[in-house]
Amino acid sequence: MFFSGSPVNTAKIQCIVVKTYGQWWQSLHRTMLRGVLGKTFRLVGYTIQYGCIAHCAFEYVGGVLMCSGPSMEPTIQNSDIVFAENLSRHFYGIQRGDIVVAKSPSDPKSNICKRVIGLEGDKILTSSPAGFFKSHSYVPKGHVWLEGDNLQNSTDSRYYGPVPYGLIRGRIFLKIWPLNDFGFLRNSPNGHRFSDE
Repeated sequence: MFFSGSPVNTAKIQCIVVKTYGQWWQSLHRTMLRGVLGKTFRLVGYTIQYGCIAHCAFEYVGGVLMCSGPSMEPTIQNSDIVFAENLSRHFYGIQRGDIVVAKSPSDPKSNICKRVIGLEGDKILTSSPAGFFKSHSYVPKGHVWLEGDNLQNSTDSRYYGPVPYGLIRGRIFLKIWPLNDFGFLRNSPNGHRFSDE
């Protein structure tokens, strides 16, 4: 005699339902996993792609910087925000009178902001910050002479000597902040430093 609700038939039906449900669940799980992994890999790909574009832009084109310290006063005050372009250094377009950002020769983890006083081959009249001792220095090949506009309060080439050109990161030419001082940077208050003395 056949009963539809017999334990054997019920067990078979349950087995088929569990097997079908298990297959459906695995299929759903694989589809969801593929979707999540696909989105994750796309996000990582976009992040790397835009990160590379941003790196190239900041490395080769330029970027916004905040300056700190009194060494470039009155041209650049503490906490002024400026724009530095990097194309000049790549094309060896740095000139006397330009304000540059460079890696500090005495502390490679920090940057300095100074004005180019001399290029390779130039003869520079150097003096102590107090102005008591004066001497002449020659800028060797592949180097520049950097000084702050605030000669009384600047640690620069007068202390650590000529700076290798390779340490220059960019040329500052535009002040962005504060807004009342927005515009191209003014000439050096020490313009006499560019002529042979």
